[in-house]
Amino acid sequence: MKKDFTVSLVVTTYNNEKALSLYLHSALQQSVLPDEILVADDGSGDATRLLVHSFMQESPVPIRHIWHEDKGFRLTTIRNKAIAAARGEYIIQTDGDLILHRDFVKDHRAAARCGCFVGRGSRVMLDGELTAALLAAPAALPKISIWMRGVRHRLNGMRIPCLCLFFQKFQTRRGRGCNMAFWRKDLLAVNGYDESMVGWGHEDLELAARLRHNGVRPMMLKFGGIVYHLYHKNASRSGENANLAILSKTEQEKKKRCEQGVSQYL
Repeated sequence: MKKDFTVSLVVTTYNNEKALSLYLHSALQQSVLPDEILVADDGSGDATRLLVHSFMQESPVPIRHIWHEDKGFRLTTIRNKAIAAARGEYIIQTDGDLILHRDFVKDHRAAARCGCFVGRGSRVMLDGELTAALLAAPAALPKISIWMRGVRHRLNGMRIPCLCLFFQKFQTRRGRGCNMAFWRKDLLAVNGYDESMVGWGHEDLELAARLRHNGVRPMMLKFGGIVYHLYHKNASRSGENANLAILSKTEQEKKKRCEQGVSQYL
């Protein structure tokens, strides 16, 4: 395991300024800060741009806004552009509808192992009522307890470092795109996300499959790396079947690399 390495914290967003404000507040109040924060923006309007630039002025670490034109749900594309732009050796991938536990980055750094990636970190779900209350005051980071009303999956919010270390021995075939982490070189080796996967669904599982096929072991990050997931309505799943077909082909053919990936931005 490398002791000294740089970390890029990547957060994806789309026209959700209040949630992104809470996220960035939590990112800047980490017990161990990342070396940079990249906001991977899938085509948001000016309100998001202004918000990100306001945080740039106060942040002790560089914040960069990676944006492209709004042409529909292109999560794989904007993530690839952020991976290409990242200067860190290790990339922690998150979504903008999260609030990070204060030790989120610290836990991910401690879990980083050569030849491994974090397939899924710990996620606590917040209901609609609690989410609405939090979004009503996005200019400051609220204190969140797993014992608050409106918190679900409370066990996932318990930070126990010794148990976190124990569970890292277990592999998971699942990927949870809102809370994953990888060595950048391992992402480049499999060409990042497959941009033929358009719309919602399974792009994280497909990437995890190619990493596994290339010899990178998936780890669980339980009792650490905690995020609080704000409630929101589900995105349209109209393209799910096409994405599932791509995932199935990747698994069947033991593919290690996609054709339309991050290499086009390097």
